[in-house]
Amino acid sequence: MKAMILAAGLGKRMRPLTDHCPKPLLPVAGKPLIVHHLERLKRSGIEEVVINVSYRAEQIMAALGDGSAHQLRIHWSQEASPLETGGGIQQALPLLGEAPFLLINGDVWCDYLPSAATLAEGDLAHLILVDNPNHHPGGDFALDRGRVTQTGESRLTYSGISVLRPDLVATEPPGAFALAPLLKRAMAEQRVSGEHYCGHWVDVGTPERLAELEQHLAQV
Repeated sequence: MKAMILAAGLGKRMRPLTDHCPKPLLPVAGKPLIVHHLERLKRSGIEEVVINVSYRAEQIMAALGDGSAHQLRIHWSQEASPLETGGGIQQALPLLGEAPFLLINGDVWCDYLPSAATLAEGDLAHLILVDNPNHHPGGDFALDRGRVTQTGESRLTYSGISVLRPDLVATEPPGAFALAPLLKRAMAEQRVSGEHYCGHWVDVGTPERLAELEQHLAQV
């Protein structure tokens, strides 16, 4: 299975830290945030990673190169302007191929990665859901016996980590579009599974949460 890291965002919530440094290269525990992802992917057995870039793309590409320093092969999907999650994935499909792939938001921290086996035949997506953080108390979706739905009790937050089939975005008109509406459409068709991960997860979206992650990692 290949993996894709979403790294094309502008990092507006991280300003002023991202005024001169793209968010994936912000350091935490002595190395860029995106390097933690690459190391975890390598440990899980993944050999090829697609990374989409836009804002300060040259800096990210120069820092990571072809991935050989991390015993990986990196393919770059460069966007002239950010294509949002869905459009970014769609543009990268020629690099990802036709098989299911692992998707990771570049601005999250998580100790867990799912395997390709979590995506059942006929499903379009398998989502990793986590407990609702303080900044998102209402959650995103509900989980009922392994199926993800838009409504229901015990709502959870989408972690930014999933296993997807290319079919989820392949037939959409090219350009910028979000992934969430496509996931919701697939949920309505009963084609999205999920699991609740209870370990450590952080949406590293602000300087304060980056500092909190730094403090956490200093203690483990």
